[in-house]
Amino acid sequence: MTAPLLSVRDLKVTFPTRRGLLTALDGVSFDIAAGEVLGMVGESGAGKSLTGAAIIGLLEPPGRISGGEIRLKGERIDNLPPEAMRRVRGRRIGMVFQDPLTSLNPLYTVAQQIIETIRTHSDVSEAEARRKAIALLDRVGIPAAARRIDDYPHHFSGGMRQRVVIALALCVEPELVIADEPTTALDVSVQAQIIDLIKEICAERGASVLLITHDMGVIAETADRVAVLYAGRLAEIGPVRDVILNAEHPYTKGLMGSIPTLTQESDRLVQIPGAMPRLNAMPPGCAFNPRCAHAFDRCRSQRPDPIDRPGNRQVACWLHAPEAAHG
Repeated sequence: MTAPLLSVRDLKVTFPTRRGLLTALDGVSFDIAAGEVLGMVGESGAGKSLTGAAIIGLLEPPGRISGGEIRLKGERIDNLPPEAMRRVRGRRIGMVFQDPLTSLNPLYTVAQQIIETIRTHSDVSEAEARRKAIALLDRVGIPAAARRIDDYPHHFSGGMRQRVVIALALCVEPELVIADEPTTALDVSVQAQIIDLIKEICAERGASVLLITHDMGVIAETADRVAVLYAGRLAEIGPVRDVILNAEHPYTKGLMGSIPTLTQESDRLVQIPGAMPRLNAMPPGCAFNPRCAHAFDRCRSQRPDPIDRPGNRQVACWLHAPEAAHG
């Protein structure tokens, strides 16, 4: 087995408040292999974006990593000083955010932003950096890239801005790209193009991808494996085809049942009753137990850790414990 490109172990993120400590991520562990696309799904507030922010060292204060570790190619990065982390973030990890307007500086041209990023992280002349920037903009589908590179972000449509952001994230050929809801602000017709583009270019360059989304359809089309988060904990992780066709965690089954299909004959989609618990009102035991039709006594008192399952899968559910005597 080759060592994973990214290894996250028992990641814990907390927010101190006047009423006490809130735990937003609680013992999340996963690996991403070199060249792999790992999808991460879950409801809003499950901790997906927080996981991405923790990996790249951009947690909003007062949030902080209070437990666990994050390693990139075996090197621990969660405890690096800010300047060292900034170099990792720019050179080795690229980021595609939800809203391209927040990723691009409106006061600078696209050329200035991409060229500065290239020259900050690699020893090339301005002319060479410009040539690379134009080639990359052309690759991500910006028409007349040589002319448009000197435009400002507001001169581009939403879909084109997101293409510029992808170029910016990939301009120094990072080993890992974290794409956080990269299509949320875009028209449906553009969404598939953007996802395909991220996957294609990362495959060309051998980069791994952490694709954060709430859209299971995007994961099905794009990812190699999928991690399902619920209330800041890992519910299930495994090969995407296996998880979609044979989900083992009741929450994952609910997510799968809520996806409409062209062949669906019933009038209604599956609905998961209730809502995800607030951080300051987390139930004892499994966080999903108040919404779960299969919950039994152990679910309400003991929190399940991810249990190894056949086919390189894990599921945090007492229904799958070897000694499960559930009734």
